[in-house]
Amino acid sequence: MLRTRSRTSSARCPHCEEHSRRVLGRYERRLMDAPLGGVPVVIVLLIWRFKCLAADCPAVTFAEQIPGLTGPHARYTPVLRGQLCRMAEVLVGRPGARLAGRLGMMVAKDTLLRLLRAAPLQEPGPVRVLGIDEFALLKGHTYATILVDLEVRRPIDVLPGREAEPVARWLAGHPEVEIVCRDRATAYAEAAKQAAPQAVQVADVWHLWNNLAKAVERTVAAHYNCLRSARKGAAASNEPEPPPMPDGLLDVHGRPRRIVATIRERHRAVKELHAAGRSLRGISRDLDLDYYSVRRYARAENVDELLVKVTQRWSKLDDYKPYIYRRFTEGCHNARQLFREVRDQGYPGERTMVSRYVRLLREGMVTTPPPPALPKPRRALRGIMTHPERLRPDEAVGIKEIRAACPELDAAIEHVRGFAGLMHEHRGVDLPVWIARIDQDALPHLSQFANGLLHDLDAVTAGLSTTWSSGQVEGQVTRVKLLKRAGYGRAKLDLLRTRILLRT
Repeated sequence: MLRTRSRTSSARCPHCEEHSRRVLGRYERRLMDAPLGGVPVVIVLLIWRFKCLAADCPAVTFAEQIPGLTGPHARYTPVLRGQLCRMAEVLVGRPGARLAGRLGMMVAKDTLLRLLRAAPLQEPGPVRVLGIDEFALLKGHTYATILVDLEVRRPIDVLPGREAEPVARWLAGHPEVEIVCRDRATAYAEAAKQAAPQAVQVADVWHLWNNLAKAVERTVAAHYNCLRSARKGAAASNEPEPPPMPDGLLDVHGRPRRIVATIRERHRAVKELHAAGRSLRGISRDLDLDYYSVRRYARAENVDELLVKVTQRWSKLDDYKPYIYRRFTEGCHNARQLFREVRDQGYPGERTMVSRYVRLLREGMVTTPPPPALPKPRRALRGIMTHPERLRPDEAVGIKEIRAACPELDAAIEHVRGFAGLMHEHRGVDLPVWIARIDQDALPHLSQFANGLLHDLDAVTAGLSTTWSSGQVEGQVTRVKLLKRAGYGRAKLDLLRTRILLRT
């Protein structure tokens, strides 16, 4: 504890700025200071109280303040207050209070939260390039909007909700905005169109590429039977009498699988109700199904798209069965040794799967070399969406087989590579030509994606023509998720907004 007293004989009134020498009394004031060697430090000051001599001043008396040390009603020195605020920015309430206590700064969690809420925020300057995105406060229920200055690379404001009105109100107060980077949400597009007509809207290329990937994935699922038929045809040409293989529509006993019949019946019922004019919400209530399941059934052109993941059975061992079969025919019948060899090649499964397959080979249940595993839809999608020069040799061969087996997927691959060229070479002006080529092929999912681009053509063209994107905004959203979890869900939006806008 450090005791001292002021040597001031006069002080300036904080209200009227007049000097006063008339002392009315004195009192002790205690201020906590930064700890010294982990030991708490308390400064005890003898403060003078003066009477204001100005007749028109609303204050009758006032206490002197020591610049750089005291403030009205302050219980901490500026040094300690700054340290506590910094802890509150990073650790919020209870964790910050625990750390402060270990360092010799005794403070309550609620005090840290009050200090954080009272921390001054830096006023943003003029914003030329603005990034907008949403993040969840409570996923599926409550959302907020973050605004990022892409040139300064820092968030400048957080707005409640994800509707157009708060964003439009903010944009109306910042007419200097020239570029607005956003995702494909209609609310932000309407807000920018209404309140910032002078700004160029830029649709984020990552969201465009992600939307294209979803359309291609549905296209692969719709034409997966082409790949399966081509594989069966190749196997039939190589082996005149192939052993009977269980179909994905049947169980191991050869009986129809119940889930296949359920999917067919639900798809038929949803299609009939939707064609009759029933809404998806109404169909969900009528059939007692989840809304998103009903939407998936309604969007599927045929039931085969829904049966791909059900009828096609994959195993972690499929890619290594040809090697095990070859080693078995060479004389290696030790399952443990074969497991070690395929594990060195990257097999991620357990030894029991290798032992079961080797047992089938010993019993003569498998008499022909297994064909290469049919690629999963997600793996086929990854190969389609990857640059040809970055494909591994086996992936390049798989893409070549896919293109040879299905003309529709061959056309889809060409469209994907054409869109990638537009994106990497910033040739957004050629987008209408690419959309016209899509319309020439019978690819409904890609056509749906292309028609969606027409509704936001200017923003998509700008996104494919400029280097600005929402990448920084997505990074800030990731940081917001970290800050939100560090608050243990106890903070409201005002406290979270303060933590987001303060530089941590």
